[in-house]
Amino acid sequence: MSEQYLINIKNIKKYYQVGSVVVKALKGVDLTIKRNEYVAIMGPSGSGKSTLMNILGCLDTPSDGTYILNGTDVSKLSDDRLAEIRNKEIGFVFQTFNLLPRYTALDNVMLPLIYAGIPKHERIEMAKVALKNVGLDDRMEHKPNELSGGQRQRVAVARALVNNPSIILADEPTGNLDSKTSIDIMNLFEDIYEQGNTIIVVTHEEDIARHARRIVRLRDGLIESDEPNHNPILKQKVVITEQ
Repeated sequence: MSEQYLINIKNIKKYYQVGSVVVKALKGVDLTIKRNEYVAIMGPSGSGKSTLMNILGCLDTPSDGTYILNGTDVSKLSDDRLAEIRNKEIGFVFQTFNLLPRYTALDNVMLPLIYAGIPKHERIEMAKVALKNVGLDDRMEHKPNELSGGQRQRVAVARALVNNPSIILADEPTGNLDSKTSIDIMNLFEDIYEQGNTIIVVTHEEDIARHARRIVRLRDGLIESDEPNHNPILKQKVVITEQ
C-alpha cells in the first residue's frame, strides 16, 4: 500500500524542550502524498506547519512516528544520511532565496551538483539547462545583487530543479515578492507541476495555496482538514500598469 505514495508519514510527533516546558509541536500527524501532486500546507503561527515542513524536508527528525520518503524510512537516519537524502530527493525554494552573494547564477545552481559529486563539465551543462528552463539563459553570469527579486527566486527554483529531485518543497516562495512577480513565480510552479513534478508549498497566504490541487490545514499540531481544491488558480496574465 505504502509503495504507491512518494510520502507516507504515520503518527508523526515532534516535541521540543524549552526550559522546563515540553512543547508539543506535532501531536500525531498522518499524511500521504502521491507523485505529481501539488499540495499546499497551511496553518496559523504555532500550528506546526513549519515543523512539519522541516520533517518533510529531512531538515529535522520526528520524536515519534514513521516517515517513508520514496521507499526509504527516513525517520531515524543519521544527520549524514539525511543530508544525502535531502540532496537527492528534495529541491528547496525559500522565501529569502538563500543564494550565495559572491556566486553567479550559474554557480549557485551548480551547488547541489557539487554535493552530489557530478563532474564539472556535466554540472555546467545541467545548470545551464535548468536556468534556461526558468527563462534565465541570459542572466547566467549575473550575481544575485544584479538580479531582481523575481529573477533571484527563479535562480532558486532552477537550483531546486537541477538535481531532478522527487519533491519541490517551497517555503513561502512569494513572501518577499510584489504581487506581479508573485504571479510570475506561481505561473512557473504551474509549469513545473505540468511537467510531472511533485510540489509542496508551505504558506499562510490563501491566494498562494489556491494554486495547489490539494490543501492541508494544520491547527495546534494536528491536521484540521485535508481536501482537494476543485477550483485551482491556473496560469494568470501578468499585467504591467503604467506609473
